[in-house]
Amino acid sequence: MNTKTTIFGPIEDTIATLAIGDIPAGRKETLQPLIDFIRHKAGTGEAIRINFICTHNSRRSHLSQVWAQTLAHYFNIRNVYCYSGGTEATALYPMVAEILEATGFKIERLSQGSNPVYAIKYADNEHPVIGFSKKLDDDFNPASGFAAVMTCSQADGGCPFIAGAEKRVPVTFEDPKVYDGTPQQKEKYRERNLQIATELFYVFSEINN
Repeated sequence: MNTKTTIFGPIEDTIATLAIGDIPAGRKETLQPLIDFIRHKAGTGEAIRINFICTHNSRRSHLSQVWAQTLAHYFNIRNVYCYSGGTEATALYPMVAEILEATGFKIERLSQGSNPVYAIKYADNEHPVIGFSKKLDDDFNPASGFAAVMTCSQADGGCPFIAGAEKRVPVTFEDPKVYDGTPQQKEKYRERNLQIATELFYVFSEINN
């Protein structure tokens, strides 16, 4: 692992608390195809493109994109390019930005409107993740040679074919949206954020093993 990361301190503090030992064996089996894809690409020196796909590209897919890009840098795995998309475009849900900011990411809102664009930075000298809602085949996303990681069961079931995907990996998460407007909302978004961070930490920690 790169021991001189330039990730913002509060994010590193969160990473230090992630308990990959708590990931169930069955879940690790679910994550293995993604590990295999990244490991193969890293071994051949090819670009590693990962598109995290959900129905609305508003919550889980964005959290996954941001953490995957961050942890690839943390583990010094080069040529990783993370994207996200949906079966339809809506907007990045504000609570997602709020939870990421509370975790230590620096977030700048670049545009207003019904589908605002955010710059999400995890390190001073790295390009920010550009967060906004888009369809999975948007021009902003890769057209071929990528792993399509299905982060929700609806998108996985509703998209039997992802054009251009080299590999399809269902890694579904419970939708925190079901807690919107309830007293548990922030707690559940925080919980999902940490689950995604923990599982992607495990994924990238396995690449050079």
